[in-house]
Amino acid sequence: MTQGKNYKIYNDDCLKIMETLKDNSVDLVITSPPYDNLRNYNSIIDYNKVAKELYRIVKIGGVVVWNKNDKVIKGSESLSSFKQAITFCKNGFNLNDTMIWEKTNPMPQVKQPRYNQCFEYMFVFSKGKPKTFNPIMVQCKSAGRDYKSTCKKISKGNERVYKEFKINKEKVDSNIWRFAVAQNKTNHTAVFPLELPLRHITSWSNENDIVLDCFMGSGTTGVACQQLNRKFIGIELDKGYFEIAKDRIENEKVAISLF
Repeated sequence: MTQGKNYKIYNDDCLKIMETLKDNSVDLVITSPPYDNLRNYNSIIDYNKVAKELYRIVKIGGVVVWNKNDKVIKGSESLSSFKQAITFCKNGFNLNDTMIWEKTNPMPQVKQPRYNQCFEYMFVFSKGKPKTFNPIMVQCKSAGRDYKSTCKKISKGNERVYKEFKINKEKVDSNIWRFAVAQNKTNHTAVFPLELPLRHITSWSNENDIVLDCFMGSGTTGVACQQLNRKFIGIELDKGYFEIAKDRIENEKVAISLF
């Protein structure tokens, strides 16, 4: 284990380390597990055990952000994303939202009978109702305009009600987030774009909260935690990737110690 001002990171098996964490001790999990065999992570993972252990250690109202993609095998997507989502729900989690990361610079697809793949899933699981939601706001294109229309009245069958108001300047962002694939300056095969964990950490946690990445990879979630004043726990089995993450997190300057 390596410990710094605001982080503890482990070069070990995630299940082994998670077993040492206390019940209801983690506020937020942001992670991206190995994508079938799209990337070589040199490990076989029991996702049912991972989901069960995460449910134990995540606080009531805590959130797990699970970034996932599927491999195409014999012309068919593997569906492992959905299978893992079902596994999490069977272990007690709610599927709070199915979000999309749309890549603005996807790798071109050549001679395949399908449209160019440009997105990955970001499943947002919660242990009960999320205790924290700090929504990212965006500008309304129709801000200030008068809105006059009718809409269905909630819980009143087909009854409609007249609405008249001015459109707000801002609204909650959509669940499709658009940003580029990270420029990879490390030896890791799949680096998170920093904006992805920055947005999720902002949305689902508060300062001083504990954030876990059980498949830490190159440590981007840890870097984001340093920037946003969160405590970070990271676990990575691969020694080479662990060293990349360790170097990145150690060199991200922070002002105060939280642990």
